[in-house]
Amino acid sequence: ALSMSQDTHKLSVDGLHAYYGKSHVLHGVQFDVNPGEIVALLGRNGSGRSTTAKAIMGMVEAEGRVTWRGQPLTGKKPYEIAHLGLGYVPENRDIFPKLTVHQNLLLGQKGSGKGSRWGFDDMYAMFPRLKERQHTEAGVMSGGEQQMLTLCRTLMGDPDLIMIDEPTEGLAPAIVQLVAEYLKELKRRGISVVLVEQKLAIALQISDRVYVMGDRRIVFEGTPAELKADANIRKEWLEV
Repeated sequence: ALSMSQDTHKLSVDGLHAYYGKSHVLHGVQFDVNPGEIVALLGRNGSGRSTTAKAIMGMVEAEGRVTWRGQPLTGKKPYEIAHLGLGYVPENRDIFPKLTVHQNLLLGQKGSGKGSRWGFDDMYAMFPRLKERQHTEAGVMSGGEQQMLTLCRTLMGDPDLIMIDEPTEGLAPAIVQLVAEYLKELKRRGISVVLVEQKLAIALQISDRVYVMGDRRIVFEGTPAELKADANIRKEWLEV
């Protein structure tokens, strides 16, 4: 019975192709994410990582097979996919700059927020800085604070799987470490994480498994240890 429930709680991507107009930007991407697992999607800029996350969320034109807990997602609208328990944190942070921190978080709630694993207290405990600034307009905060806010706003919707695009981009090393700890906390609470990242260090530190993208397809799948040991893959597809 376990394998059945494991399988139904899984995200599975098979033969995913995506298009921006006439341009064919993903070529048969294939990977999966098991319950409570942190999976990193690595690659250089332009390798197709962000497009993969957007295609799963229904934000770009795509074909192929994407299933979540046994349900097909391809063809669904982003809000329908979000209601099924998937969260997405975009790279550009997408906060509401004129609203306060508290109002931004409130907008992330689905329904009344009752029964959610996360509430304001959790967010403020995890990131005391957000608590200090809860009545501040989000637009005046630093990049690191806005990144925390975007992550927290997505969590207020109580997703079971969260895809995070470049969460450490432009952040100071101490804040990068905070984000890493925070992602491990999500895993402890049973949430699966897809980390779309260019930085190798954070991915190797916290991931259970890593996929490397190159030429808009998956070119490597393995554990962080296996990727560390594979100098050729790192040299060809990751190192700038």
